Amino acid sequence: MITFKRADHINISVPPERLEEARKFYTEVLGLEQIERPDKIFGSRGYWFNIGDIQLHISCEQALPRSTRHTAFEVTDIVAARKQLEKYGVEITEEPILPGRDRFAFIDPFGNRMELLEISPAKSSPKSGF
Repeated sequence: MITFKRADHINISVPPERLEEARKFYTEVLGLEQIERPDKIFGSRGYWFNIGDIQLHISCEQALPRSTRHTAFEVTDIVAARKQLEKYGVEITEEPILPGRDRFAFIDPFGNRMELLEISPAKSSPKSGF
């Protein structure tokens, strides 16, 4: 049996020619803190950021068709998060309603789907997370 402790990082991809645009989007629009990435070890281009108590890694890869693959991040204020993204004209998609969670997804300028959610502790069950 594998005992998992926590998520460490999420990796998303952007087209190589849009890497600097991605760095700007994730620092300026989403407000993430950029951290050092050991480029000499990887021999490729990319960026790393702190996001909550994990990291978000951006690597380069040609764009793929849109998919339902996504990463979900819990936020403290879903309304403020939506307003921030709308301010920058980021594409938002509604998600099916789940008990105890207010949520929506957005598509970053590079085709990556991200879900943001706020959990209502009064409505959620400790065993299932819903």
